[in-house]
Amino acid sequence: MSIEANHRKRLAMCFQMLLPLSFLLLCFPVTLFAEHMTNFSDEPIEPLHVEINEDPAKVELGRRLFNEERLSYNNTVSCAHCHDLNAGGADGRKFSVGVDGKLGIINAPTVLNSRLNIAQFWDGRAATLEEQVNGPINNPVEMGSNWEEVVTKISAAPEYKALFAQAFAGVISPDTISKAIASFERTLVTPDARFDRFLRGDEHAISAEEKRGYQLFKSYGCISCHQGMAVGGNMYEKLGVLVDYYKGRDDLTESDNGRYNQTKVEEHRHEFKVPSLRNIELTAPYFHNGSAKTLEEAVETMAYHQVGRLITHEDRDLIVAFLKSLTGKYKGADQ
Repeated sequence: MSIEANHRKRLAMCFQMLLPLSFLLLCFPVTLFAEHMTNFSDEPIEPLHVEINEDPAKVELGRRLFNEERLSYNNTVSCAHCHDLNAGGADGRKFSVGVDGKLGIINAPTVLNSRLNIAQFWDGRAATLEEQVNGPINNPVEMGSNWEEVVTKISAAPEYKALFAQAFAGVISPDTISKAIASFERTLVTPDARFDRFLRGDEHAISAEEKRGYQLFKSYGCISCHQGMAVGGNMYEKLGVLVDYYKGRDDLTESDNGRYNQTKVEEHRHEFKVPSLRNIELTAPYFHNGSAKTLEEAVETMAYHQVGRLITHEDRDLIVAFLKSLTGKYKGADQ
C-alpha cells in the first residue's frame, strides 16, 4: 500500500472514531459538559473566608457582655436574649420581647456574619457594630437602660475589673463596652457551608436538586440583590420593586418606612438593607415585619413582589433546597 493510501486509511479510521463523540455533542446539551468546567471564581456568590484578627482579651470581654443581663435596666435582657447563637443568631419570634415583656415592632436580624453587612439594623442607621450597641441599650422597649446606668453596674461588678484591665487598661465606658461587644460579634462567622465547598470545587458537596435551585435562583433574578460573600447584606432595596408590597395593607407601622425614617428622602420609603441569606433556614420568620412564617412563603413573596413572577411550587422548592445549602458552621459545629 502506498504512503498516500495508508494516510487516507488512517484518516478514515480517525473519522470513524470521532463519529460517536460527534453524536454525543449533538444529542446532549453543552451545559452538561460545561458543568465540569465551571470557573467557580466567576460566580456572583463568594465562599465565606474571613480572617479573625480580633484581640482575644477584647473578644472574651465582649462575649461576657453579649450575655450580660445587667445591660438592661431590670437585669433581665441581654444581647443573647434576642440573638441566640445556637439558633441562627436570632430568636425565632416575629417581634422580640424586651424588658417588662414589651413587644418590639421589627423582626430581630441575625447577628451571625453581621461583620459583612454594609450597615446595621434593617434601616442601616448604625454604620458599625460599635454604633449598633447603642441602640438596644437605650431603647425603652428592648433594654430600657442608659449608658450612665450600665457603666455604673458594670463598674461595680468585681468579675469585670480584671477583664477590662486586660482589654482596655481598666477603662469602663460606653466606648470600651461597645468596642468589646463589637469585637466579639466580628468573630461570629459561619464558614464551611456545603455551598462554600461547592464553590471551592467540590461538585459533590451539594445535590443535583440544589444545583438546579442555584441556577433558578440566578435565572429568577434573586442574585441581583443576594450575592457576594454574605449572599446579601451589601446594599439597600425597596420592598416591592415590581409589585407594590404595601398596597391594600392597613397594618403599617413606622418600621415599614425603612430607610426613610433616617434620611427623610421619599425615594427611601419602604427601602431596607437586603438581608444575608447565610443560615437563612434557621432564622424564620422572615422580612422586617416577620410576615413570612416559612422559607417557602418568603421565596414566593420575593418572586412576586421583587421580580414580578409567580413561581411554581417545583421551582420554589428547588430554590429552598439551594438556600439550605448556605447553612454554615459556627466554631466548627453545624448551625
